[in-house]
Amino acid sequence: MKVLVLGSGVIGVASAYYLAKAGHEVTVVDRQPAPALETSYANAGEVSPGYSAPWAGPGVPVKAVKWLLMKHGPLVVRPRLDPAMWVWMAQMLANCTSARYAVNKARMVRLAEYSRDLLRALRAETGIAYDERSRGTLQLFREAAQLEATAKDAAILAESGVPYEVLDVEGCIRAEPALARVREKFVGGFRLPDDETGDCHLFTQKLAALCADMGVVFRQGVNIKALSVEGGRLAGASTDAGFLTADAYVLALGSFSPLLLRPLGLSIPVYPVKGYSITAPVVDEAAAPVSTVMDETYKVAITRLGDRIRVGGTAEVCGYDMTLRPARRATLDHSVGDLFPDGGDLTKASFWCGLRPMTPDGTPVIGPTRLSNLYLNTGHGTLGWTMACGSGRVIADIVGGRKAEIETADLAMSRYS
Repeated sequence: MKVLVLGSGVIGVASAYYLAKAGHEVTVVDRQPAPALETSYANAGEVSPGYSAPWAGPGVPVKAVKWLLMKHGPLVVRPRLDPAMWVWMAQMLANCTSARYAVNKARMVRLAEYSRDLLRALRAETGIAYDERSRGTLQLFREAAQLEATAKDAAILAESGVPYEVLDVEGCIRAEPALARVREKFVGGFRLPDDETGDCHLFTQKLAALCADMGVVFRQGVNIKALSVEGGRLAGASTDAGFLTADAYVLALGSFSPLLLRPLGLSIPVYPVKGYSITAPVVDEAAAPVSTVMDETYKVAITRLGDRIRVGGTAEVCGYDMTLRPARRATLDHSVGDLFPDGGDLTKASFWCGLRPMTPDGTPVIGPTRLSNLYLNTGHGTLGWTMACGSGRVIADIVGGRKAEIETADLAMSRYS
């Protein structure tokens, strides 16, 4: 079939790759001049199936109040006259139960594990390189209560067959030797040895080049204005480069997906939650992280990407506002400076923000719509990089009428109906 993929972030490009590999004629359209220049550009760099978990969980409403009052809190809410914001927040609160958390985490881990396996296969098949490392993720706890709260995650991971380690201070230092310099700052950790890291932007651009070699056409710098419907099908996409048509359409526009769907009478609870990152050059190898360290107190990820340290975090609920706020950078600086004070040069760090497309239950929306030729691949939140290859393969299978290799029914938008 002729397939039009809307969006050239990591999700859109991964979709294009697997669609092309299945034999389809694929065109990718995006407003940016090159792939991966928005949310995929400078994310935290984690490929973390084991750390895949919904933000909504038991105890989160109480924690959220605490976070809002912290100087370096991980959550910021800037109220707006936007009904979508308040509906999304209410739906998220409704998912803050033990039962919903278990269901949501289990399906997120299922997709993320599958995606990680496909990424490894892709790497072996193509030799693609993107500052990748396979050294695991260490969730670091500054308080004993945080360590004790890992029991529910451990049970779900064990049920899913995901290896994990509960570590004391010395175990954390064995995993991340630079932490020996600040051993008094933490009490233990939770390590996921099968997790990986890598530069999502670099990966997406290299994967796009592989796609182009397979015949995929990239139409960058093209604004998508609206989608048109005729007879229960999508007739095409209106763009500033003309009306584009195809046999099937995959919408992979992240936080902007609901804006194109709404005029069609289609509603998905995807809302932007802004995240920030800094990227600093490594100045002392021995003082820098070897993989990813998650600072649980501040919900900040500190990741080694080649000769750089990427520090990502903050959940800022503020609509589509892309303002770079110095207070948010201060939180990132504080976390990395506290745990790896001599690892990178923060005076030379770049500062970035992006809009994560979040769903209330944490699970992306992947699958068909009531329009017979329109498919969704969006709503991955903080896990687009982790879930990209799996999501791309799943949507390619669904578009092609093949049975996916994992269960996909509970990923579709129909779960909200």
